[in-house]
Amino acid sequence: AQLRNLEGIVAQEIAALPNVSVFVGELAPRADKGRVNTALIRELFQGAQVAFINTTFWGDEVAIGTALADAAKEAQIQHYIYSSMPDHSLISPDWPALPLWASKARVESYIRSLALPATFVDTGIYNNNFTSLPYPLFCMALQPDGSFTWRAPFHPDAPLPWLDAEHDVGPAVLQLLKNGPPAPGSPPNRIALAYERLSPREACRAFSRALRRPVRYERGPIEIAVSIPSGYARQLRALEQLFSLGGPDAEAQPPYFGDMAQEESVPAAAMGLWEGYRGLEEYAREVFPLEEAANGLTWMHEPVERVERGVEGEEESDDEEEGLMMGKRRQEEWLA
Repeated sequence: AQLRNLEGIVAQEIAALPNVSVFVGELAPRADKGRVNTALIRELFQGAQVAFINTTFWGDEVAIGTALADAAKEAQIQHYIYSSMPDHSLISPDWPALPLWASKARVESYIRSLALPATFVDTGIYNNNFTSLPYPLFCMALQPDGSFTWRAPFHPDAPLPWLDAEHDVGPAVLQLLKNGPPAPGSPPNRIALAYERLSPREACRAFSRALRRPVRYERGPIEIAVSIPSGYARQLRALEQLFSLGGPDAEAQPPYFGDMAQEESVPAAAMGLWEGYRGLEEYAREVFPLEEAANGLTWMHEPVERVERGVEGEEESDDEEEGLMMGKRRQEEWLA
């Protein structure tokens, strides 16, 4: 495993695992765009037969991703599993590219050009993106009466793919490694790793059942109330633009994975790898309160003023809009 440093609980837990060799260091100096730590990258693959690679936007993701692929090719890696995402602009000229996803798509294209025996994994929305802290896009905002409101640009009734990354990525990738690479001469495999397709309304209903308090969805622009990296701000701007397409028509919203066949393979493709998944409702009931408490929040110990289970829209007819509040556009500030 490669870690940027050994700071933090997760890094220390990984370093303490048996049969795990930890390589500590930056894959690329952040201040020198385009340069990579070639020595460390080559060292990662020494003696290895398979690899799971998930690049991030820390550093030049394309430079790091291509350098890793070159080193894997040189080391004759037998199965190269890369966590990718689509470039929507290559699928339809009317769709904007999401910058952080487009970088992964460029790396994927390079991996394909090397003819590495590869599998590409597209991941759904992580369950644990949700927080009541004021972070953008997945803020489950606590209201004065003890209810929650999630505000995002997604159509309230368009299905989205969901994944519990902490619980389910490891077992699924392990099964991919056991399954082995594509047959010689075959194109790389592509897997949609997500276990549920839930619309924002359905996601809020799952949270409401789990937390036994009202949870409502508002469709509206992404609000940024804290300082975030400039690259992530660009990603959020593009994401808001992409998922606002189609307006009131849920079926006109672009697919999260770009391709409808990939979208409709959820959850069958993932279930073929690992069936013991943790769904969004179980996450909200068993894990979300613990993560919130770890962040110093105490709402789970406080009474709900309006006692109702608040399963938003559960009893309403399909054409009713109760519980869905279209957010008023406010002054936006994209913080760097």
